[in-house]
Amino acid sequence: MRQLARRLLLVSLPIGLALPAMTMAKEVELPKTMAWTAYGTNSSGYAQAVAIGGMLQNQYGTAVRVLPGDNDVSRMTPLKTGRVDLCACGIASYYGAEGVLMFAHPDWGPQPLRVLSTSTASFGLALAVAGDLDVKTPADLKGKRIAYIRGDDALNKGTEAYLAFGGLTWDDVERVDYPGYARSFDGIIAGEADASFTTTVTPPAQQLASSPRGISWPTLDPNDEAAWQRMQAVAPYFRPHQVTSGAGDVSADNPIDSASYPYPIIVANADLEDNSAYGLIKALQENYDAYKDNAPGAAGYALENQDLTWVIPFHDAVVDYYKEIGVWTDEMQAHQDELVKRQNLLLETWDNFTAGDVPQEEDAFREAWMKARATALSDAGFAPIFE
Repeated sequence: MRQLARRLLLVSLPIGLALPAMTMAKEVELPKTMAWTAYGTNSSGYAQAVAIGGMLQNQYGTAVRVLPGDNDVSRMTPLKTGRVDLCACGIASYYGAEGVLMFAHPDWGPQPLRVLSTSTASFGLALAVAGDLDVKTPADLKGKRIAYIRGDDALNKGTEAYLAFGGLTWDDVERVDYPGYARSFDGIIAGEADASFTTTVTPPAQQLASSPRGISWPTLDPNDEAAWQRMQAVAPYFRPHQVTSGAGDVSADNPIDSASYPYPIIVANADLEDNSAYGLIKALQENYDAYKDNAPGAAGYALENQDLTWVIPFHDAVVDYYKEIGVWTDEMQAHQDELVKRQNLLLETWDNFTAGDVPQEEDAFREAWMKARATALSDAGFAPIFE
């Protein structure tokens, strides 16, 4: 793969590197009980949390209680209040760390989140397009009817990022509002809309593929540097990904060049005890074969699927583990240091902002916070991203 793709894709892990100074391996020390939040009981994220919990019980005697949450706030609130140790979250964990979208709220603000592990599986996150249109790339979406899901920031941000890849914005398409995600696919099938953001394996995408309109997935050239820069300026968490499972006969024999980001993203607060964080990442890697086939997508926790230069900093004890096994590089450490610096700046900016005379009305509060946030980040040399 060419230079750009190598730079944007998951970091190649130098498994065979020896540490300059050998670090003594620590034992796994986990608490007797742990509590996680996850997506709903019918989700792959919940199934993965249960599978990992089973492994921890069998191997270490740690009982894991998994609390399903219906939405991002209900999954993140128990972590914020200390009711749970971890959240097997979606991309809202990034929004929480940044203090944006639904977290640009008086009750929230930027959260001190750290990544323990992530799963990147064979599916992609993409715009599903009606197959009866001649849409080959995101640029071909100009003038098309694109679904906008009211109240779902993550999906709409994904759509915006795909449009940006093609050099487009919402002004270049016809926005069609829907009250929910599934309803948008009903609209495509009924001929009311042309595209909606989704995972490639979701049931609504399968339903569209089986409909008279059929389905297509715009391809993203992994070597188009300008396009990836535009996409990541909108949503820096996207990475090039060769999708090998999805509606419309997407398979290992018929892959598509697309994009993805991890799901679930296992996060904790930065102050999670080191023994718990270290023990979990070590247990996940050393006992991978004990759970990888026990839930859809669980194979995505493999070491080679970990993006060690992503958008949320790792827990310090997780970094210690990666150093111990010889995969952590100086480049990764420099990236981690910048993420921690950004996170600390956001937390400090929030404290200073809320200590002042802030607007009481929510929209005015959000606008004032986002302005203060953008100013602080820009002054420190960071891209605000969300403005």
